[in-house]
Amino acid sequence: MLEKFLASAFCGLIKTLTGARPNWRGTVPAPQPRVYFANHRSHGDFLIIWALLPPALRAKTHPVAGADYWLKGKFRRYLIERVFRGVLINRNVKRGDDPIGAMLAPLDAGDSLIVFPEGTRNQGDGLLPFKPGIRHLAEKRPQTEFVPVWIENLGRAMPKGGLLLVPLLCSVTLGEPITLKPDEKRTDFIARCRNALLALEPDEQ
Repeated sequence: MLEKFLASAFCGLIKTLTGARPNWRGTVPAPQPRVYFANHRSHGDFLIIWALLPPALRAKTHPVAGADYWLKGKFRRYLIERVFRGVLINRNVKRGDDPIGAMLAPLDAGDSLIVFPEGTRNQGDGLLPFKPGIRHLAEKRPQTEFVPVWIENLGRAMPKGGLLLVPLLCSVTLGEPITLKPDEKRTDFIARCRNALLALEPDEQ
């Protein structure tokens, strides 16, 4: 099928241009439902994570993406819906929207998600404050593993407003999974996720 060909082509291209290889630190690829949560610097962030997953896991992993961006134009819509099979959400939630429900559906089907808890691209260092969605997901599905993923250099390789991917060596580090503790407060869980993600950031910038 055309979609499978395009998916394979995108994966090959981004791995070739970035030289990225997955660094599984404290975890290994596993088939159970997971939420991969990562820092966010470019529109290509979900693609590099998705591309570096083993094919069997990639086929069952869905990026969570902003509808306002991906529904602009037929080609973007085709890519996100048919090739990447993303879960589209409105970043400005309106009455009647159920973004958490949309994300729970793949998890309940045995699939995984790629999310960016900052909610928007961070043009600086470190991390922006996390949105509460990651805590809502954990509360609804407390047995789900949340895997921190640090992406290094892709923001420079794919700068905001740039039309082409700049060939730069990038790295993707996946850390030890986190699960919600009994009676854990929302702020504590979010802080634990932030700290787990920051712990994967390379020492040298």
